[in-house]
Formats: sequence, C-alpha cells, structure tokens
Amino acid sequence: MTTLHLLTHPEATHVVDGLVGGWYDADLTERGTQQAHAVAAEVAARLSPALAAGERVAVVSSDLVRCRRTAELVAAALGEGVPVRLDRRLREQSYGAAEGRPVGSCAWRPPASGDDALHHHDGVPGSETRWQVADRVQASVREHLAAAPEHLVLVTHGGAATYVVTTFVGMAVEAVGPVRFVTPPGSISTLRLDPATGDRRVESVGDLGHLGHLERSSR
Repeated sequence: MTTLHLLTHPEATHVVDGLVGGWYDADLTERGTQQAHAVAAEVAARLSPALAAGERVAVVSSDLVRCRRTAELVAAALGEGVPVRLDRRLREQSYGAAEGRPVGSCAWRPPASGDDALHHHDGVPGSETRWQVADRVQASVREHLAAAPEHLVLVTHGGAATYVVTTFVGMAVEAVGPVRFVTPPGSISTLRLDPATGDRRVESVGDLGHLGHLERSSR
C-alpha cells in the first residue's frame, strides 16, 4: 500500500502583500509558519504508527521557499533520517512578467467561453499554460510514485496540487481541461494506492481540520 500525503504550503507573504505569486519566491508569513508547524505535527501524528511499524517515508517538495520551509518542518517532525528532496517540477504555475508585481497591475487575457482552458495563454510574457504545468507535475508525480516507499509526502502549491490528484487517479493531461481540485493553503489531502486491487483511492482533499485551533485563536 502506497499512501500519498499531499500538502499545500500555508499562508505566504505574496498573498497578504497583494502580489502575484507563481514562481515569485515568497516566504511563509508568521501565521503561515504557525500553520506549517501544525501541518508537520498532524503529518507526524498520522505517520507515527507506520514509522513504528518500520514503514518508510519520503518527503518531496517544490523548491520554492514557501514549500521548502513547510517540507523541512514536516521532515523534522518525522524524526532523523528523513531528507527533503526538492523538485522544481512541483512549482506553481509561472505567471511570467507579472510575478512579484501587485495583483491587477499586469493585463492578462482570460479564456473566452468555449476556449481550450488547458492550452489557453493569458498573454503575459513568460507565463505558462495549464498544459505546461500539468505536463511537468505529471512527470514528477509519476517518477516519485514509482520510487515511493510506503508513504510519500509531497509538498506543493494550490494550483499545482490539482495535477497531482489528476495524475494519481490516472487522468490523461489532455482530459484535465478546466478541472480544479480545491486544496487551500496548509491543507492535507490523502490518496492511497492499493496494489492488491489496483484501486486509487482519493480519501480526502483539502482537509484543514488540523488548523482549526489556529483559526479559533485568531478571532
């Protein structure tokens, strides 16, 4: 049995500063760091029985700071001997020349009704299409799943996470189109591959239950 624990990075500075993200290398906010500690504690609690039973864990992350810091906290919570492997293919969609600029300051062209959402280009120099994101994320996920031990912890971004899920369930890139899975910042999604039956189980998507205490304390 292989379990994929899909994590999306918590609150990052570009969001609260109103800047376009993408490959802009924003850090976690103070609140985001608290959320990352909560994510790490939750993952460690979930995997504690598995680790005690000798099951192996791999941690793979987007190389951007907001994901890397989250992954490092998770690896530390899991104990010594769990390294973090960085993979730039797990980055968020690139928004090219708009990255790091105030939201709304760069003109972009939204898809019109009936357009191919997957191959639509927004007109911003250097930005990626969804197809380009899906293609690289799919290659990354397939590679890491093929080499995965019993547990694969994968840390990425909200937009890229959709293509992790579609790859896991075996959806061809060409079929993804406008499909989006909602995975909020700091969320955990659980996907499980049963080798006995071949079932690819999507057990939860975008779970935020482990952040409840932080939400209550901020009110």
